[in-house]
Amino acid sequence: MVTLDDIREAQARIYGRVHRTGLDLSRSFSGPSGAAVYLKPENLQKTGSFKIRGAANYILQLDPERGRRGVIAASSGNHGQAVACAAGWMGYPRTVVLPEAASPVKVEAARAYGAEVIRHGSASVERLELARRLAEGRGMTFIHAFDDSRVIAGQGTVGLEILEDLPDVDQVIVPVGGGGLIAGVALAVKSLQPRAQVIGVEPERANALQLSLAAGTITGIDRPASIADGLLPSRPGDLPFALAKALVDDVVTVTDEELRRAVLALLERARLVVEPSGAAGLAAILAGKICGRGRRTVVVLSGGNLSLDLLSRFLAERAEA
Repeated sequence: MVTLDDIREAQARIYGRVHRTGLDLSRSFSGPSGAAVYLKPENLQKTGSFKIRGAANYILQLDPERGRRGVIAASSGNHGQAVACAAGWMGYPRTVVLPEAASPVKVEAARAYGAEVIRHGSASVERLELARRLAEGRGMTFIHAFDDSRVIAGQGTVGLEILEDLPDVDQVIVPVGGGGLIAGVALAVKSLQPRAQVIGVEPERANALQLSLAAGTITGIDRPASIADGLLPSRPGDLPFALAKALVDDVVTVTDEELRRAVLALLERARLVVEPSGAAGLAAILAGKICGRGRRTVVVLSGGNLSLDLLSRFLAERAEA
C-alpha cells in the first residue's frame, strides 16, 4: 500500500525534473458554477500530462543495471511519452506499446523522446499483454501506467501541491482512467485535509471505477468508448481501486458532448489547450454534475496532448449544431 511518506519522498525525488504547476483561480468558470474554481494545469506539465510524475518516480528508483536492459510501457499515449522521457534522462532503452488508432500527436511525441513505438490492437488489455510478453522476452522492466505503488506515489504529488497552494480546499475534481491519479491525489488530500472531498470523473461509457465502487469489487467493461482516449482502461487497477474505495467520495460521469464543450471552453475562456481526458473534471462542473456552490474547488486538468485534427473536428461539430 502507498503511504503519505511515499508521496513526500516522491516529491523530493522528482523535484527539478518535473514542473511544479500552480493553481489558477478562474473567474470565467467560478461565476456560473457558484464555486471558486481553481485550475491545476497539468496540461502544461513536461510531456503534456501528469504522467511524467509517476514515470519519473519509478525510473529514478530503478536499479541502473535493470534500467540498462530497457523499460517498456503499455499506454494510450501519455504514460508512454512520460516513460520515454524519464528513461531518456538516464539513457535507458525504452519501448512503448500504443493502440493502432493512437493519436498521432502522442505517437510522434513518444518517438521524439527516443522510444521504439509498437502499434498494437485497440483494447488496453491487448497492449498490456503484449508489453508484458516483450518485457519477459527481452529482459526489460515493465512499468504499469497506474497499478504500481511507485507510479501512484508520483501522481500523488499533484495532491501535495494542491494542499500547499490551497490548504482550505473543499473539493478536488480528478479525471479517472485506471485510477492511479485519483488514488494518489486522494491519499495526499485526505491525509492532510480529511474534510475535503475528492470526486472522480469518468466518461459515461467508460465508467469502470464508478461501477466497481458501486459493486464493492472490481468490475470491468468489455468495450469502453469515449473521445477521451486516456480514460479507457477496461478496469481500474487493484491498488488504485483499494485506495479509491477507502478515500474517494464520489465518481460521476460525463458525455462526449460535455467533454467537447469543456475542451472548447478551456481554449476560449482560459486560453488553455486541454485534451478531452484532461477536461473531464471541468466538463462535470459545467454540466452541473458536481455541486460547487460556495466551495473552493480544484479541477485537475490532467493532460494537454490535443491534436489539431481533433480540435478542428470539435469546432466543425459545434458549427453544425
